[in-house]
Amino acid sequence: MNLFSLENRERNADTRRVYALFELAHTAVDFAAGLMFTLGSVLFFWPQTETAAIWLFTLGSVCFMAKPTIRLAREVKLWRMGQIETLADREEA
Repeated sequence: MNLFSLENRERNADTRRVYALFELAHTAVDFAAGLMFTLGSVLFFWPQTETAAIWLFTLGSVCFMAKPTIRLAREVKLWRMGQIETLADREEA
């Protein structure tokens, strides 16, 4: 069983639920990053709001870094769920 395999997310109802929850988190972080960059860009039009713009760009960058972390965490979680199923199947046999 490999990471980033379609089989991992389609294995059963639990894996589909986990996949959906992680996708929601990924989408929320993606939206937040885009919003922060857009607001930061607008705030750069006025010198008195440059500090706020810099902070928004920094936080948006952190959100963009979080996206692959969320994806990797999701895949590891799904992979581990498959490992538990494999162990359970071995125990039953």
